[in-house]
Amino acid sequence: MKKTMMLVLTMIMVCGFTAAVMAADKPNGDERKGKYNFRQTCRQCHKAGGSAKELGPDSKTMAQWQRTFEKESYAKLACKAEWDKLAAADLNDTLSYLYNHAFDSPSPAKCK
Repeated sequence: MKKTMMLVLTMIMVCGFTAAVMAADKPNGDERKGKYNFRQTCRQCHKAGGSAKELGPDSKTMAQWQRTFEKESYAKLACKAEWDKLAAADLNDTLSYLYNHAFDSPSPAKCK
């Protein structure tokens, strides 16, 4: 009986640690605020006929969005000045929106 209980407890702990590690990779911002931020800040240029390449949530994979939002990565973009105006929380919210609706996400979406 003790061995069975120890085995069950060990399995529960392993599952808990695995879930925690997997959740750590996913952005945890407010998706609704991120959608608003994207439409107000980015969409002005990243639309058909805009001054930058047309871009929507499903334009990239989840991994590509995460790489884009790394400090070293967006520092090279032409719109770096716009990114610098946003608070860290706003960037995290925007990443959450784009990541959760990326091309390879469970619910890809296009920004209209």
